[in-house]
Amino acid sequence: MNNPLVSPGLGVIFWMVIAFGILVFILMKWGWPVILKALNDREKAINDALNAAEDTKKQMAQLQANNEDMLKEAKAQRDEMLRNARLASEQIKEDARNKAAVEAARMIEAANVNINNEKLKAMHDLKNQIANLSIEIAEKLIKSELSDKQKANEFVARELENVKLN
Repeated sequence: MNNPLVSPGLGVIFWMVIAFGILVFILMKWGWPVILKALNDREKAINDALNAAEDTKKQMAQLQANNEDMLKEAKAQRDEMLRNARLASEQIKEDARNKAAVEAARMIEAANVNINNEKLKAMHDLKNQIANLSIEIAEKLIKSELSDKQKANEFVARELENVKLN
């Protein structure tokens, strides 16, 4: 069992220690600073990412609060606009009712005036017809009474007496 790997000689151990020392020196000179720098950069990037995540979380909470405030304000504005629209609608309805009532009163007044005018016109026409009929009757009576001379003289005398009495 003289395997050189299992029981190495003094020369092999010496060269292995020198090779290991050179490797450690090279790694410490050029390898470790790069590895440590990479680890530090990675740690810093992770910390920055965590800080950014915290900031983002705070901003999201702030935005959510702002959104809730804006939503409440929008609901309040919507309610105000609906209330104003209802009030405007009621005002328009009330104005229309008042206008209709005024128009109806005006139309009733105009109809009453028209009725009175037509009534007066009908009464005037009736009086005219009565006067015409009276004149026709009077003409017929006068003709019949004046056909006789004596009756005509009596009629004229009687009429003159009536004129004097009035």
